[in-house]
Amino acid sequence: MNLLNRCLRVVGVLMVAAATLVAALPQKPAPKKAAAKSARKFVAAKPQPRVVKAAVVRAAQTRRIATGPWRVPTYADSKAGDNFSMDDPLVRRAAVEALSSLNGSIVVAEAETGRVLTIVNQKLAFRDGFEPCSTIKVPVALGALSEMIVERNTPVRLNRWKSIDLTDALAKSNNEYFASMGEQLGFDRVSYYAHIFGLGEKAAINLDEEQPGRLPAGIPRGGLGMMTSFGEGISQTPLQLAAEMVAVANGGTLFYLQYPRSEEQAETFMPRIKRQLDFDPLIQEVLPGLKGAVDYGTARRIDETSEHIFGKTGTCTDERSPTHLGWFGSFMDTPRGKIVAAVLLTGGRPVSGPLAAGVAGQFYHNLEINGYFLARGQQTEASLIPGFPGARTYR
Repeated sequence: MNLLNRCLRVVGVLMVAAATLVAALPQKPAPKKAAAKSARKFVAAKPQPRVVKAAVVRAAQTRRIATGPWRVPTYADSKAGDNFSMDDPLVRRAAVEALSSLNGSIVVAEAETGRVLTIVNQKLAFRDGFEPCSTIKVPVALGALSEMIVERNTPVRLNRWKSIDLTDALAKSNNEYFASMGEQLGFDRVSYYAHIFGLGEKAAINLDEEQPGRLPAGIPRGGLGMMTSFGEGISQTPLQLAAEMVAVANGGTLFYLQYPRSEEQAETFMPRIKRQLDFDPLIQEVLPGLKGAVDYGTARRIDETSEHIFGKTGTCTDERSPTHLGWFGSFMDTPRGKIVAAVLLTGGRPVSGPLAAGVAGQFYHNLEINGYFLARGQQTEASLIPGFPGARTYR
């Protein structure tokens, strides 16, 4: 019996030892592929509310950047509602054909008298104005020359590697250059030169619908540099830009613009001077930059009759509207005298100063091919028929 008990105890000890040994053996690892698959399922199923929300926000921002914040159409019937009974019919037709389907306005005037020959889209032209964008650089340039801050050929260092002079700064519309000029002029002198060239006041007389635009009472939110490179804080009308370019074209006489609306006004028209500016020598220093804009700068889109065209483009967004803007203030020196064309385009992404310059180039081309620049009485027969050959369509 004692022997049996001893045997049973030995067997029990051996079984416990065997069980312990088996438990201590290493277990077979799970297959790596299965483990990876399980992990992928876990990550994919795990809720990621913040990541999803951020992705939605980024997508919405991308769409907004692609489409832009603008709320004004790029295309419209810009001539609708105009009163043009006393306009020069050839000039009117040339401007309408050049503007085509774009949403904008063209003001055309004689540089030696200030007489307005046509206004296309009078509703837009008579509004309270828009940011002038880079067209503000013309009075800023004249102010910097007048205050002897720079001369035309003075190189201004923009950074460690780049310098630029006034001619190229105007031609290429360099924002850094004109921001620097604004800081050196100071707010009061910037406002003074903007005012004497007609900003902040009505450009015309006997035109009740016209609005005076706006000059800010203080430095705008973006700073003085933004004011002198983009015109921030200023509201400019197409009539004001036309009056400014009239003064530049004729050497410094700022005329009241006059737009005859009746036979009596047309017959009794006499030029009226608003301000005589002693700026002719300074204007001569600015003209190479305005010609450079057409030849190799921001207005090089003009590819017709550009030999005698001078001008300045402007491109920016008017936050109040909001609309993208394309400006081009210009004049052409012709055998018949200097003629001024101020173009304003409104709309979305396609709108720009270079596009406005293209419209002005087409306008001047329309006049030239129909003999407008010849002496009176020598126009070609083409000027007597509606429409213009080779007119562009922007739709």
